Amino acid sequence: MAATVEGEDKVLATAQRIVQSLNNTSDADDMLLILSAFDNRLSNLSSFVSGEDPPSDDPRFEAAEKIILNGVNSSSISEDYWNAIDEIIELTEELNLNNREAETRVGDVKDDVMDRAENALQLAMTRLEDEFRHILIGNTVPLDPDRLHRSSLSSFSAAMAVAATELFNDDASVNLDDVSSGGYSQRRYSRGVSLGGDDISLDLVHPDAVIDLKEIADRMIRSGYEKECCQVYCTVRRDVLDECLTILGVEVLSIEEVQRIEWPLLDEKMKKWIQAVKVVVRGLLSSEKRLCEQIFSESDLIKEVCFLETSKGCVMQLLSFGEAVAIGRRSSEKLFRVLDMYETLAVVLPDLQALFMDEEAGEMVCIDTKGVLDGLGYAAIGIFVEFENAVKGEASKKPIPNGEIHPLSRYVMNYVKLLVDYTDTLNALLENVEEKSRETLSENKDNLEVDNMSLVARRLLALIKSLESNLEEKSRMYDDNALQNIFLMNNILYIVQKVKDSQLRNLLGDNWIRKRGGQIRQYSTYYLRATWSKVLSCLKDEGTGGSSSNVSKVVLKERFKNFNACFEDIYRIQTGWKVPDPQLREELRISISEKVIPAYRSFLGRFGNHLESGRNAGKYIKYTGEDLENYLLDLFEGTPLILHNMRRKST
Repeated sequence: MAATVEGEDKVLATAQRIVQSLNNTSDADDMLLILSAFDNRLSNLSSFVSGEDPPSDDPRFEAAEKIILNGVNSSSISEDYWNAIDEIIELTEELNLNNREAETRVGDVKDDVMDRAENALQLAMTRLEDEFRHILIGNTVPLDPDRLHRSSLSSFSAAMAVAATELFNDDASVNLDDVSSGGYSQRRYSRGVSLGGDDISLDLVHPDAVIDLKEIADRMIRSGYEKECCQVYCTVRRDVLDECLTILGVEVLSIEEVQRIEWPLLDEKMKKWIQAVKVVVRGLLSSEKRLCEQIFSESDLIKEVCFLETSKGCVMQLLSFGEAVAIGRRSSEKLFRVLDMYETLAVVLPDLQALFMDEEAGEMVCIDTKGVLDGLGYAAIGIFVEFENAVKGEASKKPIPNGEIHPLSRYVMNYVKLLVDYTDTLNALLENVEEKSRETLSENKDNLEVDNMSLVARRLLALIKSLESNLEEKSRMYDDNALQNIFLMNNILYIVQKVKDSQLRNLLGDNWIRKRGGQIRQYSTYYLRATWSKVLSCLKDEGTGGSSSNVSKVVLKERFKNFNACFEDIYRIQTGWKVPDPQLREELRISISEKVIPAYRSFLGRFGNHLESGRNAGKYIKYTGEDLENYLLDLFEGTPLILHNMRRKST
């Protein structure tokens, strides 16, 4: 009875202290929180103070503790085990909210119960940590590179597919260094895959397993074991993402290693990088973000930290390669691949910014990405400027046989034709060198309203002008003035055709094309004058005696003899010259025929009868007009033929 009275006194004293605390504004909120969480356990405290059994003897706690202790070696987690964990978690939460003003005896018992609960909880969390790792590893969905490749290729531009096959398809795919050395490279360019606009949806972990992972994560976070949970998650998922990069062909390489790779192999690695960037950002990382949000939905901070720690290494590996390419040696063949890398990174940058926008460390990932993007842009413009300078300064000294199209023309025009596909990107990148472009073009005599042209159009106009000037210089390597003009006709026509058959026409305009057409006609006139003036001089009346009645047979014989010799010499030489374009070839033959055949027929009609009745007439009058017309059809085919000492083909 005395114990009961003593217990009631203690309860009354405790209640009085609670009332006093409630009158204190600073303590009121804390006390209300304690009371709201304590609910019916005040009765337990009353019972305990009055001498009844303490909470440590709560059958729920005893049963939960026993299940956890006995479940250490169990192969699977049962429903009872889950319930036991929940019981222990609830108990620790209740004890942590217990009255901090409790008597010493209450505190001692609470500490004992708390120790037992925390020990059981630690044992359970260790078990859950292992289970979390096991489920995460065992239910990871393998990456299917073939499906990803097909997805990336689905939006590949048909126009670029055509350009990829036709670039340098005339067996003159040459590096500018190859032009000088005479060595021809047979490489082909194919543009990197198009990005398209859709994300690549991936299941990184089997959906059913995600539910179990969330159940474990929720309990570990609630129990204060979020650090252990995050460590397991980040370790496993980092390894998975690293393996995905390996499957996509992205290796771990230092900047020095990348810069030592020979171009053909580097080109392949750059193509794989371009595809991998899209797959990683729009596929893997987007899906990884969703996975973090599903598993760690109870904590915004934890899901952001886990995503950042899991994915930033993957991004940094990609950026490291991009940086190595950006600061590497510049050469003309790299330009298109560098532009592909730039465009790819520019397209996915907003996606990265959306993925990493919630953490300061994530912001640094975006800053680093922007830095690599700028580096690739500077590299692209640097390569382009160096290419312009190389075209101006290319000084191969060996003339192309037969006056054909120079490899420099093929290389530059195919190069320029592909550059047009990057017009928007190049216009943006060329902003910094606009003034230099204006200065270069101010010397251009073609006054094409340069100020109204895009930056790319200006630079390409200047580039082609440099090519034309270089070709003018190269034409002087031919001793034969007529062959100089054939060479210029072939090359200028080739340039014009490349412009007409591509988007270059829209950039340079029809006026530019018309002027080049006028140039070609001018070269044709120079050719006719250089080649056939001497032939036609043999068919003039001067020196023959004036009239057919007193004509000098000696002079006529000399005239026909000289004509035959000149024609045969031209035939021998110019059948070996090459005019690849059939239309230009036909137009040249027609121009020659219109000048030579009527003059020959007229001369033959006026004076031929003076020799035909004499001895050895065939020695002088070797050809009819029809013969000459037929022989002219053999010119410019690239196969030298001989007419020397041939008799007339017809009578």
